[in-house]
Amino acid sequence: MSNTELLYKDPLAAAQVAADEIAKRTGIASHDIALVMGSGWVSAVDALGAPAYECDADEITGFLPPAVEGHSGKVRSYEIHDGSKKIRALVFLGRTHLYEGKGIEPVVHSVRTAVKAGCKIVILTNACGGINKDYRVGQPVLIRDHISLTATSPLIGAHFVDLTDLYSKRIRAIVKSEDSSIQEGVYVHWRGPTYETPAEILMMRAMGADLVGMSTVPEAIAAHALGAEVLGISLVTNAAAGVTGEKLNHEEVIAAGKAAADSMGALLKGVIPKLL
Repeated sequence: MSNTELLYKDPLAAAQVAADEIAKRTGIASHDIALVMGSGWVSAVDALGAPAYECDADEITGFLPPAVEGHSGKVRSYEIHDGSKKIRALVFLGRTHLYEGKGIEPVVHSVRTAVKAGCKIVILTNACGGINKDYRVGQPVLIRDHISLTATSPLIGAHFVDLTDLYSKRIRAIVKSEDSSIQEGVYVHWRGPTYETPAEILMMRAMGADLVGMSTVPEAIAAHALGAEVLGISLVTNAAAGVTGEKLNHEEVIAAGKAAADSMGALLKGVIPKLL
């Protein structure tokens, strides 16, 4: 059975195999925290310093090559020192999206692998559209809750999981203690790859949404279902359709993400030691 076949036949077994491979490659039996870096977020992780290990993600069981601009397709291991405390961070630079048509298993493979690798906390970042008219481009927003408009879950069968505290209140409080200006919002998961129409954005706003994007929600559910605490951070890289009357494009998303990377990296570096 090939590595890809194992991912679809037994995704949790594939995640364990991938975690074992990461442990062997890095020489680290267990990592503490995982980060998944979304579009334009890649350079933000440079604030963590030089990685102790890096490889192409598709060298590891179950991972596919990157298919979206702004996603480098690397896996890194970092050793973060905070006084006498040593934190092992597993970082995924990029992700697979539902709109790529490869099914849900590749979408959530990174977070399942992270939990199998020992991570108790998973930080998910993304680039998103701002539905809330008070948001500005380049602003980070903590995900407080979500609305799924894809009707797609990574869980199969009678596996009932409570999502009341999916985006950890404990962790959000720690982040806000680090940056009191950071706001919270409700994120809508949109399948894509088309952007939303102005009418669809009006619908989402009426439903109580503040942000819209094409990732994060399946990963959050998969990580939470395996017992990890989840933090979601969205970077508003454009106003959603109809908010300004301007057309949307992916280049705009990437550029805005890169422009805000330094501040995002500093925020992550300051927060991570306080989470464990």
